[in-house]
Amino acid sequence: MKGMKNSDIKALSAAELKEKIGAEREALKKMQFAHQVTAIENPMKLRESRKLVARLNTELRAKELQK
Repeated sequence: MKGMKNSDIKALSAAELKEKIGAEREALKKMQFAHQVTAIENPMKLRESRKLVARLNTELRAKELQK
């Protein structure tokens, strides 16, 4: 999911956001575990993934407040 733009995130529905958040969190957990066992090739992917989850959560919260 690398490279999702804010405009792409804003276009998603609340249900789609929840689905993406779940998938991205799962991927982040797997990456963190892999990084603990043996260092992953690009540790910046952990940061990118964490920030993407935060952006998705922020947009989901904004949509909840609009209702």
